[in-house]
Amino acid sequence: MDTILVVNAGSSSVKFQVFSIEGEGRLRRQLKGQMDGIGSRPRLRASGANGDTLADRAYPIEAVADVPAAMEIAGSWLRDELRIDPIAVGHRVVHGGPDYDRPVRIDHGVVARLERFVSLAPLHQPHNLAPIRSILAGFPTLPQVACFDTAFHRTHSAVADHYAIPHQLHAEGVRRYGFHGLSYEYIAKTLPHIAPDVAKRRVIVAHLGSGASMCALKAGQSVESTMGFTALDGLPMGTRPGQLDPGVVLYLISEKGMSASNVQNFLYRDCGLKGLSGVSNDMRELEASADARAKLAIDYFVYRIGLNAGMLAAALQGLDAFVFTAGIGENSATIRARVVGQLGWLGVSLDPAENSRNSQLISRSESLIPVYVVPTDEELMIAQHTLALLVNTPSTNPRQERVS
Repeated sequence: MDTILVVNAGSSSVKFQVFSIEGEGRLRRQLKGQMDGIGSRPRLRASGANGDTLADRAYPIEAVADVPAAMEIAGSWLRDELRIDPIAVGHRVVHGGPDYDRPVRIDHGVVARLERFVSLAPLHQPHNLAPIRSILAGFPTLPQVACFDTAFHRTHSAVADHYAIPHQLHAEGVRRYGFHGLSYEYIAKTLPHIAPDVAKRRVIVAHLGSGASMCALKAGQSVESTMGFTALDGLPMGTRPGQLDPGVVLYLISEKGMSASNVQNFLYRDCGLKGLSGVSNDMRELEASADARAKLAIDYFVYRIGLNAGMLAAALQGLDAFVFTAGIGENSATIRARVVGQLGWLGVSLDPAENSRNSQLISRSESLIPVYVVPTDEELMIAQHTLALLVNTPSTNPRQERVS
């Protein structure tokens, strides 16, 4: 059975899924897993399509010191114990810069170009590239595909794409990219099956998780996003501040004596819900906390979502549907209720019972704008893109080498 391996690598974990290729290009998820605790408490966990446990193993720290080591262990487990040899590997890559507006087959030249954007996505890009390099080194003929979180937003108009800075900087790539594109692409492709009457109209999608953003869709295409040049902008996130006056950065440098690298680390790791609350970057912990600062962090998160909803509605010149997705959006009925409360001026009315059940449609029948909860599936999008690229631009012998 031919399979595709999907890899999403972070700083301390490597998440992976395996999809089998079935008739007429259909994909079926076989398993999902992750190697987490890299460099601290490494553990391999995996489950089958039905949720049955396939692996749950701890490893000594020295055995899994980095992402390549994690890839080697996970790959060996897939090959030796499950007899899975993927014919291609699809990767989530957060930043594609100005070069890539669609998925691309990976070679050393592509990796070199993507390395230029490490400073624009320091929490993600270096870790996204680590397994790619590892597979290129060990299995150079195994097809790999990079799928970018920025690509879906390349349909933005010039006025949405630009900053008010000299044109030369825009030409060099300083522009508003937008992120979480694989998630928004999945929602755009799924909505016609859920709500065909609104799927081609004006929709705001709120991707609310540890990383959070919102996207304005018109006819299934992105026309505006809350994120910009980097994944720092827009909504407050677990450890990132969201929208911030550039003067704050200047203050940190000139008055606090912080270096550029210290400012970068501060903005990516010490701000957002974590910085505002002083309690946690995890919304579940904040909701359970009695600390006044935790309450402020939640209030701020909800308030900024409401403000950005107004901005995106203006970009769309109206609104026909609102969609929640990602970890917080899919699972926190409390946050959804509070956000919908911010949208009352748009004619949105929540059905508390349906919201508490995490139903697909959580607005009342009389609501002027329907509100949906749609679980995202970025990994499926990556697998689909990988298969499409494999079919359209096949290698001379895709079976020649397999991943380990």
